Amino acid sequence: MSNTPHELAQEFPDKVEMMSQLKQTDAHFARLADEYHEINRIVHRAETNVEPMEDLAEGALRKKRAVLKDEIWAILSKT
Repeated sequence: MSNTPHELAQEFPDKVEMMSQLKQTDAHFARLADEYHEINRIVHRAETNVEPMEDLAEGALRKKRAVLKDEIWAILSKT
């Protein structure tokens, strides 16, 4: 499980430096990134059956991850 899909660096490879700077200077962005990372790990563990969960719960987490990704992109695209 060394490679978790949907990491922010993979989703926005041209924005890695900007994300790093924002994590240090923007508390809201840092919280969004941390929450995205945590949910992404949970989804990945469910997908790989390391920690299986019900389909509805996994689907809800995927939707939350998508919402967070959209919020993160909105910040990145304005900066």
